[in-house]
Amino acid sequence: TDKRKLHTAPVGQVFRLRPFHVLVATGGGYAGYRKYEDYKIEQMEKKGIEVPVKLASEWEVALYKSVPTRLLSRAWGRLNQVELPTWLRKPVYSLYIWTFGVNMKEAAVEDLHHYRNLSEFFRRKLKPQARPVCCLHNSVVSPSDGKILNFGQVKNCEVEQVKGVTYSLESFLGPRVCREELHFSHSPPGNSFQQQLVTKEGNELYHCVIYLAPGDYHCFHSPTDWRVSHRRHFPGSLMSVNPGVARWIKELFCHNERVVLTGDWKYGFFSLTAVGATNVGSIRIYFDQDLHTNSPSYSKGSYNDFSFVSNNNKEGIPMRKGEHLGEFNLGSTIVLIFEAPKDFKFHLKAGQKIRFGEALGSL
Repeated sequence: TDKRKLHTAPVGQVFRLRPFHVLVATGGGYAGYRKYEDYKIEQMEKKGIEVPVKLASEWEVALYKSVPTRLLSRAWGRLNQVELPTWLRKPVYSLYIWTFGVNMKEAAVEDLHHYRNLSEFFRRKLKPQARPVCCLHNSVVSPSDGKILNFGQVKNCEVEQVKGVTYSLESFLGPRVCREELHFSHSPPGNSFQQQLVTKEGNELYHCVIYLAPGDYHCFHSPTDWRVSHRRHFPGSLMSVNPGVARWIKELFCHNERVVLTGDWKYGFFSLTAVGATNVGSIRIYFDQDLHTNSPSYSKGSYNDFSFVSNNNKEGIPMRKGEHLGEFNLGSTIVLIFEAPKDFKFHLKAGQKIRFGEALGSL
């Protein structure tokens, strides 16, 4: 009679599953499975075996999107800001260096104790001589370190994100920006979105996709001399953009959050788009203090515009080739879409590694 009574909750209350938990568990498990598939694809590519294209179905994309990648990315961003004890910095950074093959001999500061948190380490600066910028006349240089996923002419308003997988040019860039902002002469009349972007007769529209791995230099620079007139920010998902996922999800870059900078260079239309990814919710453009990415809430399919052309500044933002432009918090993708004469030639091959400052192509 002196024993205590044990009060238990009904079994149904203990094991009650909420829909959110089911989505997180299911989506997280599926994301892990995709990571394993990506690893197998990488091994096949190393052996020279051609990987067949197998696109995700609608339910697979929806399942992947159920993973709260935006929330996880914000949490990762806050974790990156936590100051590490001095004694812990070298072991943590050394593990990252070993995992992703970081070359610290190129860093402006090689001492690992100098970096107070992971964010500072990710955004480390390079020694001035580490990345000489190609000085070829009429050349376009790589804006960042990375891997070339695809390049070439834009055809039929479709752009290849990797070989055999495309996305819509209009969905990616959004509605055409007014000509008054871009300093363009009137373009020849055309029915398609692609033709409307080409401003000079005899020119073609070109594209280049560069994937930044976690171990790459995370800042990006101006690929040529041009004027930035307009910024368009698309909030969206933050799915992985590694080559395996880019090969699996059609229009991946149109699903993800991205910042589109448009303007003009000596041959007409020029644009640079920074695409967000998992753990890369933070995209920073140095001259754009009003830009805030990975907000807690957004309207699906929405975008917001900002013009750098005003009554006081009719030229927009002039950028010089190689000048600092922005940075990612970890690694992601940069897409260049630009107009050039028909004799523009790329000096690239798909899959090659490239470093900031090296020539992508020239006239």
